[in-house]
Amino acid sequence: MLSRPKPGESEADLLRFQNQFLAAKTSPAVKVVRKADKRSGAGDCVEEETPPLHNSKDVVILDDFPDALPTLSPAPPKKFKFKNTSVHFEDEDPEERLEHHDRHITAVFSKIIERDTSTAAVTMPRPTGDPFPRAFHRSEIKNEGKVESGGKSIFAQKIAAKRAAEKSVTAPPAVETRHTHKSLAVPGVTCSPDSTEKEPLHSAKNGKVGEDVSTLRPRIITGEGLGSLGGEQEALAIHKENLQKLRSMTQEEILQEQRKLLVELDPSLVAFLTSRHGVDEDQERREKPGHPEVGTESQHDAEETSEGFSVEASGTEVSVKTEEDKKMEITEVDLPIKPRKEWIHMDNLELDKLQWIKDLPRPRQRRTKKGMQARFSLKGELIPPDADLPTHLGLHHHGEEAERAGYSLQELFHLCRSHVIQQRTLALQVLGRIVQKAKAGEFASSLKGSVLRLLLDAGFLFLLRFSLDDTVDNVIAASVRALHALLVSPEDEEYLDQTFSWYQGMAVFPFTPNNEEEEEEDEEEEITSVRKTEGKKSDENKPDPVVARYDVIKGLLKTQILHRLRYILEVVRPVPAVVLDILDILTRVARHSSEACSQLLACPRLIETIIREFLPTQWDPQVADPGHLLTSLHGVACATAMKLIRVLASGGRNAAARLLNKCELKSRLSRFIAEDPQDLPLCREESIRLSTEAFRLWAVAAGYGQSCELYRDLYPVLVKILQSLPHLLSECQEEPTFPLDIQRATAVVTLLTHVTQTAGYTAELQAQLSSSGPGEGEQIPPPPVNWSQVSGLRPFLETNLRQSIQEISQMETWQALQPLTTASIIYLGVYYGLCSRQPSINPVDCLEEVECLTSEVLLPLLSQPAMHSMWDLLRPCSALCNPLSCSPTPERVPSIVSLSCTGGKPLMSLAGSKSPFPFLTALLFLTNNITHIHKGLVSKYTSVLDFKGLKDYLLHSWPTSPPSITPSSAWILRHEYHLQYFVLALAQKMAGTCPDYTQHASLHHCVAMALLSRLLPGSEHLAHELLLGVAFNPEFIPEGKAGGPEATDFSDILHLGPSAKLAQLGSAAAGFPKLRRGALLAESYQHLPLIRACYLSQFAHLEPALARSQVAYQGRTYLVQSMLLPEVKGPILPSDWPFFPLISLYNKVTGAETQGSVLNSLPPDLVNIVTRNLQWVLLLETWRARVLQNISAAAKLARLMCVFLTGGDLFLEGPVHCYTAALLALYCQPKVLDSLELDAPLPGLASFHDLYISLLEQFEGVSFGDPLFGAFVLLPLQRRFSIQLRLAVFGEHMSTLRALGVSLKQVPVPLERYTSPPEENLNLLRQYFRSLVTGALRHIWCPVLYVVAVAHVNSFIFSQDSTTQEADTARKSMLWKTWLLVDEVLKKHLLYYKLPNTESPMGFDLYKQLPPIRLKYLETVIKSKPMENMQMSEP
Repeated sequence: MLSRPKPGESEADLLRFQNQFLAAKTSPAVKVVRKADKRSGAGDCVEEETPPLHNSKDVVILDDFPDALPTLSPAPPKKFKFKNTSVHFEDEDPEERLEHHDRHITAVFSKIIERDTSTAAVTMPRPTGDPFPRAFHRSEIKNEGKVESGGKSIFAQKIAAKRAAEKSVTAPPAVETRHTHKSLAVPGVTCSPDSTEKEPLHSAKNGKVGEDVSTLRPRIITGEGLGSLGGEQEALAIHKENLQKLRSMTQEEILQEQRKLLVELDPSLVAFLTSRHGVDEDQERREKPGHPEVGTESQHDAEETSEGFSVEASGTEVSVKTEEDKKMEITEVDLPIKPRKEWIHMDNLELDKLQWIKDLPRPRQRRTKKGMQARFSLKGELIPPDADLPTHLGLHHHGEEAERAGYSLQELFHLCRSHVIQQRTLALQVLGRIVQKAKAGEFASSLKGSVLRLLLDAGFLFLLRFSLDDTVDNVIAASVRALHALLVSPEDEEYLDQTFSWYQGMAVFPFTPNNEEEEEEDEEEEITSVRKTEGKKSDENKPDPVVARYDVIKGLLKTQILHRLRYILEVVRPVPAVVLDILDILTRVARHSSEACSQLLACPRLIETIIREFLPTQWDPQVADPGHLLTSLHGVACATAMKLIRVLASGGRNAAARLLNKCELKSRLSRFIAEDPQDLPLCREESIRLSTEAFRLWAVAAGYGQSCELYRDLYPVLVKILQSLPHLLSECQEEPTFPLDIQRATAVVTLLTHVTQTAGYTAELQAQLSSSGPGEGEQIPPPPVNWSQVSGLRPFLETNLRQSIQEISQMETWQALQPLTTASIIYLGVYYGLCSRQPSINPVDCLEEVECLTSEVLLPLLSQPAMHSMWDLLRPCSALCNPLSCSPTPERVPSIVSLSCTGGKPLMSLAGSKSPFPFLTALLFLTNNITHIHKGLVSKYTSVLDFKGLKDYLLHSWPTSPPSITPSSAWILRHEYHLQYFVLALAQKMAGTCPDYTQHASLHHCVAMALLSRLLPGSEHLAHELLLGVAFNPEFIPEGKAGGPEATDFSDILHLGPSAKLAQLGSAAAGFPKLRRGALLAESYQHLPLIRACYLSQFAHLEPALARSQVAYQGRTYLVQSMLLPEVKGPILPSDWPFFPLISLYNKVTGAETQGSVLNSLPPDLVNIVTRNLQWVLLLETWRARVLQNISAAAKLARLMCVFLTGGDLFLEGPVHCYTAALLALYCQPKVLDSLELDAPLPGLASFHDLYISLLEQFEGVSFGDPLFGAFVLLPLQRRFSIQLRLAVFGEHMSTLRALGVSLKQVPVPLERYTSPPEENLNLLRQYFRSLVTGALRHIWCPVLYVVAVAHVNSFIFSQDSTTQEADTARKSMLWKTWLLVDEVLKKHLLYYKLPNTESPMGFDLYKQLPPIRLKYLETVIKSKPMENMQMSEP
């Protein structure tokens, strides 16, 4: 047995093994089987013998050679190219190896067929005396001046001319057969009117048809697809048949057929046939021996032939130009320069190749409704379509619309991929300018659609990302600039810096898009938290373009853009402008979310590079020289870099601690704060900005309770700045840097505010640490600053406030000083709010300071005339009263969040320079804190609520619908809601102490109710305070103790309507006394504290968010986790929050039923919860109806139906039954019924139809025939609502008719709303008739629907209006069956029904005898349809 080869054996051993195997002649262990190729068919079949060809051609026939070539479709799969290689030995004969591998000759040759030369012209070669043919040179051909165009080169044209000359010389003389035909009988081609009338067919001469046509070959049908000889013969036969047909037709018949073909044929086909005529004619002339070439008489004939040709289609005449016409389009005269013969290769002009140097035609104004392609200049400006700009501007280097100046977006995209660096750079620069101008709204009125959206959809974002990876500095700079234009809005950053020192201005919403598309994709998920988690995980697996479609920043982060930007800053080291753009882009990324801040911090060496290169502690002092040109920003301190670090620190307390401790920012803060801006080796403006950003960064850190140890080290510096404020306010107003100095001073005051907040809780934390035991867990250590270290700051800031408010009458000065004054007032509010909580402070001293401030500063301020003007400006500057002020820009893209500040906010807007909101909010904040610690001063501030401007603003702000929630509106509205909250908080303090306050109570309560449904995430603390102190406060509902219940009862008596009818409703709760609405309101008013407790317990799910919000508003800096607010997807509370307890219970029940279980854990006080809910809604519907006006009547009715869908027989409880009946009476008033739209989409409901089906099922199960429940079932069955609701009752739920016993006097809706207009749906009418005839619907069981069914059936069977055959047959059938009814009562009702009448026992009046028209119609139907012949379908 042979052994296997082992390691170490040589090639000789392998050959020896092979010889031994071959000598043994044993069978191999593996057999190679080659399968037949499926694509080549059966390989074993023997091919039939090829029959001989019956023609005169010489054919070479190979044995076993197929006639047809093997198919190549589909192509065989590619195989390994070394698969068939084998080992060759030196002694192997190559010839034998070739014969072994060459399987058949068919691998090389195919069928060989001789070319048909029967029709080819044979010319004898011209005899010469030379031994060899003489070489041809193109210079031998005479230069004719003009060379024909059409795709041939000059050499090819001269070769053709040479051959033509040889043919004309060598051809024997022949008779000229010049065909002077005028037109060809081609379908769809006509001549001009004159020539057509003279000679309609080219073969018509002297009245004879077809004399010369027989000599021509067919032009259209060649027979190429039918074979060589057979095809030509078939084409000639068809041609002869056509000629014979033409000879048999008269001239008029030919013209008529031509016109007919022109109308029927496609214009493109006519043009093709015309072109075929010209090509075939030229080919015929070239093939005929002795016939002259083009350019002689035949050229003249061709010109005559093509003269007058036109294609007629739909009444439009389009000229068809021949090749000769195109030659004459451009002449030397048209060219801007005259070619000279001495110029190289210009002896023979090819004019069609010189078109590009021809002058452009003037741009034409297209008078069409279709839009024209937008073209932009190199500055990014939109060029009008009719603009005639000179060509030296470089705006005409494009192919499409060559006469128009400018470049389209598509051409610029194409140019961005150019190999030429300058072209790539220029295209990116132009695109960046276009984006910048588009964001400014310059194209909104000129272009249709959004430029930014179009660019992003076309891949502009990733075009910029790819360009950033370029190796050329100019391309990188242009890409960075374009990306900056796309992402960054300098105006947004400017306004965010202005609002930094407003009340709670440091906290901002993240710039995260509201991912509507992503949420729509995940709608099928059951649990919201699971959906969010899976959404985050799926983002990692989604492609970058998909992520960037709904979030550009997130999509860019997936492309590792941070690493590329770090490389550019660290290695490329670009010019200062590019560095500033990159820092702005990184700042915009940091504003996106906390996750983006984490990625910025996690990027290797990015933050370290920025701090090392752009926040150094030492740099070249020559930077500050006025004439010094800054060529590199590396190694120089930069305010933009400091701002980036500040925004990063706002992302979270962990990020701030990491920056301060690991990146050594504390030392740099000390460096830039301790030194005066004048002493920094920078230009004056940059040094002030750098110092300002350093103070803001420190303020952010102090907002987390961090870096407060620097306060002790830099206390002298801070005091020095405070001492310089009076000098700044009095003597530096004329300096150009005064606004920057005010911003720096404002940042200092904001810093001191947060340090004071931190110090205010030091004593509390110290006490907790001292009282805590070892087993109570980790305690928060107290900060390194205490109250005694900050208490000395108040006199400086109070003095500054006194000096600032003296300038309030000077409008320009006041606008400049307002930010600093606002920050000072906020500081005093924080100081006095915390002062009373300090154990080291004497409360009496604190109260005296407050009284002094009130009497000497605040009251005189409130009495100044300028304050009246400021209150009057509230309404013009309000975003609620002017929703358009915070509307998004026209070029807003959902995937890029913007505050819509491009171009600046209007002066009379909330963020404008004339806005009183920041100052008045701060003033109200201080007033609330003062009145909180000194109750005796509340009456001193009653004048605040008496300002006419404030009342006018509140009166107009709460009824209007707020602007839609966008990043811009959320940012603005949050500050406006602060002012409204402080007004209500001050009103709450005055409500119980000031007797004259009652006049404002109703207005303030309406404002509070509206504000509760508008507050945005992050303001949960404000909502909680409003619920506690204002919403359910009896002092804000004066109607409850001023005769309101009695007035309601009196109104119900005067207007007897639905309430009176519902008072007659009986129920199983017979033991509960029936109360009037006034008594129910009085009881609700007394239970307001219980109602408040009920609602507060229902909002328990908001407690985590409430805790975070309380930490921020109370100034507990040691617990603040981030300066970024939660994402805004809507208000905190829904607009229908008064119904929230009912909705919550209904969701619990339906959620359990969806999971297939029964909910047995309903609250034990279920009756009380539902009763409190109904009491509150009844109170609001009666005395605050306008508060609920944003909730549709259908939504209210759907919420009220939850009473019957929750808790089984809950509706039978006495209080629940009474309050539900009272609310139903309100919703059945005529105005409410008219506004009821059940088909409209309802928030929180998939459809009203599904809810109604659930209501019917519940009615069938647990209604006990309750009339109140029945009234809710009947209400949606009105005639104007969806027919599906009525079909559900008379179809699947006919059992409800047995228990729907609401009497005619108890139904709260007039019967006319059910009976008119007459029903037209045939299916429903059949259901009505069937239920009446079968006895399923009886008057004693369901009187209301009995009347409805009788009325509609009666109207239908006696209707004689024209209708469909099916409806006509059905109504005659119903009338016939009605006539045959055995039940005489029902028969009488159906035949003699007249009008509905609730006073009648049956609910309708009857005719004593049928009207003549009805009687006649009845007789006609009865006579025309005898019973035995009727074929009635089941109705």
